[in-house]
Amino acid sequence: MKKTTLVIMAAGLGSRFGQGIKQLTSFGPFGEIIMDYSIYDAKKAGFDKILFVIRRDLEKDFREIIGDRIGQYIDVDYTFQETSDLPEGYALPEGRKKPWGTGHAILACRGHLNGPFAVINADDYYGPNAFKSVHDYLTGELNRGDMCMSGFVLKNTLSAHGGVTRGLCGLDASGNLTGIAETRGIVATEDGAKVPGKDGENDIILDPNGLVSMNFWGFSETFLETLKERFITFLNRLTPENEMSAEYLLPDIVDELIREDSANVKVLPTSDTWFGVTYQEDIPIVKDSIRGLIDKNVYPEKLWSKE
Repeated sequence: MKKTTLVIMAAGLGSRFGQGIKQLTSFGPFGEIIMDYSIYDAKKAGFDKILFVIRRDLEKDFREIIGDRIGQYIDVDYTFQETSDLPEGYALPEGRKKPWGTGHAILACRGHLNGPFAVINADDYYGPNAFKSVHDYLTGELNRGDMCMSGFVLKNTLSAHGGVTRGLCGLDASGNLTGIAETRGIVATEDGAKVPGKDGENDIILDPNGLVSMNFWGFSETFLETLKERFITFLNRLTPENEMSAEYLLPDIVDELIREDSANVKVLPTSDTWFGVTYQEDIPIVKDSIRGLIDKNVYPEKLWSKE
């Protein structure tokens, strides 16, 4: 059986959330954070290791709040996403503070992976079914260019407190991804979902039952080689106008590979309802959602005491 790793991207600044580190906010009855539930689901699904991608200044907090505790139940490792981590011959643009994006975060995992791996956001709840389907895919036979994505129903991923960014997915008849359209400002409506039109007046109505990407991916280890090669291409494309803000993002990379016919991305639909913390106002909703899952016996009251 292949050894599988769950990579948790937690180096983001969480600027919309306000003060505090949103990834380390307590939501469960015994102080559990969202990552606790993701790791619990991953372990039950069969993942062997957790790899946190964090900022160096968060390491102490991560070890104290979750890493040392979770390490009693599953192998835990850390790696650091740093803006100065660039290929030989490249220099950080003077004044650049913004991280390089999710593709760069996964590049920080080199040297820490020795088999297929999944990638999730630290502050998103995905549900048990997503972890099971991705793990089963990763432990199957994978060819170079094979990858998977957990596909969530759009209406199950919206926030009641403001617009969100989602990757709207195109699928072929076999359930393979044909493209991702990163779409910002999606809001819930009485009938479904919409996004403001480019003219600022005519809203675009979206299919509430369409599948979207929530940055839950599954890759073979060879994907790191692809990321490394294309990061150099990304850096070579930088201009004075975008060198402070351009990001190397997983959805963009995957979309480009699909258009070049260099990737086969299996979309694994899940009916689980996503929730996460984009805004401070989301906190009580997340707490209520976790309480509801405990009441339905999806999780034990005290997550790690009844393994």
